[in-house]
Amino acid sequence: MKNKELGMNKLIKKTLRLILPIVLGGFILYWVYRGFDFTKALDVLTHGTKWGWMFFSLLFGVMAQVIRGWRWKQTLEPLEAFPKTSNCINAIFVSYAASLIIPRMGEVSRCGILKRYDHISFAKSLGTVVTERLVDMLCIVLVTGATVSLQLPVFTTFLEQTGTKIPSLLHLLTSVWFYIILLCVLGVLLLIYYLLRTLSFFERVKGVVLHVWEGVMSLRNVKNIPLFITYTLLIWLSYFIHFYLTFFCFSFTEHLTVLAALVMFVGGTFAVIVPTPNGAGPWHFAIISMMMLYGVNATDAAIFALIVHGIQTFLVVLLGIYGMASLSFVNRTKKISTQ
Repeated sequence: MKNKELGMNKLIKKTLRLILPIVLGGFILYWVYRGFDFTKALDVLTHGTKWGWMFFSLLFGVMAQVIRGWRWKQTLEPLEAFPKTSNCINAIFVSYAASLIIPRMGEVSRCGILKRYDHISFAKSLGTVVTERLVDMLCIVLVTGATVSLQLPVFTTFLEQTGTKIPSLLHLLTSVWFYIILLCVLGVLLLIYYLLRTLSFFERVKGVVLHVWEGVMSLRNVKNIPLFITYTLLIWLSYFIHFYLTFFCFSFTEHLTVLAALVMFVGGTFAVIVPTPNGAGPWHFAIISMMMLYGVNATDAAIFALIVHGIQTFLVVLLGIYGMASLSFVNRTKKISTQ
């Protein structure tokens, strides 16, 4: 009886982990696009999109993931783990696609892929992923600090010219946007809770934490630190260019500056942290709000967010499918050749 109850509880938890992010993202998308005329977005997609720029931007989206695979392989080498480069890259492709189904599932899936195909310790590779996330967090903090310092006068001027004042507490509590942001914050807290629960589980497994810690500390023994730093810079530069080039795809955004793109890039990066599929909902909310700050009307901003997010998500799906097929084909070929 107890086993049945435990099994039911696990099923409920797994179901909630799958459904809640979708519900959260769906609710925010519904609110952001309530009353929106989607035929306008379709018209822009079919007749108002400069596809040359769009495909050019997608190349940098692919490049960011490829370089992340190269960097991951570099952090595994100090652990005496030498996976095939193609496996690392394809594992990254699959991990991004997996996160569309269950947010943050990608970190687990890519470690599982290397364990399956290259027999690398799951715990050790998970430690290197934790290290990557810490490095990425540092990059986000540095980029955010630089962006705020560079664009603070823009925000101040905007508030002075429009006569906008900081809303009162009463107005804040009656604003739907306040509750959307509150839901996003709660989503992040829920994600942290699950991560802590996962960590507490690992602590109960003998030896696992030591292997994870070994993976975390692998950065100290990376042979070529300048190359690691170069990879890191190229990853984030590729992410930014991937986003910035989409401005040139539409007549209503092609005038926006690099600094404007930087502000929206930072806002979008924080929005993606919210555990919804590929940041759906929070990302749209952040981009639309910030784009309006730079003079783009609400309808055009909504069209931009809808099309760009949709196409970039489609790219993630295609790369995930390619990664799965490539992993199966390349490793099956290797197995056959060794027989």
